[in-house]
Amino acid sequence: MNDKWSPREVVHRDYSSHPPAYAPGYKTSVLRSPKNALISLQNSLSEITGPVFSRDDLGPLDNDLILNYAKEGLPIGERIIVHGYVRDGFGRPMKNTLVEVWQANAGGRYRHKKDQYLAPIDPNFGGCGRVLTDENGYYCFRTIKPALPLAQPGQRLASGAYPFFSLGRRLGPAPDHPDVF
Repeated sequence: MNDKWSPREVVHRDYSSHPPAYAPGYKTSVLRSPKNALISLQNSLSEITGPVFSRDDLGPLDNDLILNYAKEGLPIGERIIVHGYVRDGFGRPMKNTLVEVWQANAGGRYRHKKDQYLAPIDPNFGGCGRVLTDENGYYCFRTIKPALPLAQPGQRLASGAYPFFSLGRRLGPAPDHPDVF
C-alpha cells in the first residue's frame, strides 16, 4: 500500500450493529436471504494451488487510482476511499490476497473500447487498481466517486461490458467492480 496516506483509522465498524440477513420486518430480505444453513465446500485444486502474488508484483501507486494514471493533472471527481477486509468462509482474514478494482470515471464512463456513453474519458483517470491485503485481510484504495449514467425509461445503455435497462430512475451497473484473487 502507499505509505503516503493511511486510511486505516477512517472507519472502525461495529459488526454487531448490522442487521441479520433475514429480517422479516424488512420485506426484501425475506426473498433474498438464505433459507438453509451455510455449508462449507471442499477446496478445489485451483483454490489450493492458485496464483501467488507478492508485493514486488505491484507498483507503489497501484492502489491509488487518483495518481496511478495521472499524466498532466489530477482526475476530475470527488475523492473517496474504498476499503474493507477479505475473509474466508469462516471469517478468518485472507492475507496476501490480490484485490483488483475497475470502475467508471466521475462522468460514469469506463475506459473501455465498448463503452460509448456520452461522458468524456478523463485523460488523468485509468479506472483500475490493485492491492494485496495485509496480515489482517485489510485492503484500501484511494479513488474518485464514480457516477452512474442517466437513462430514459426503457432505454438500453451499455456502459462498458455491463449493459442494463432503465426503469426511469438513475440505474446502472455497480460502479466499482472488485475481483479477489
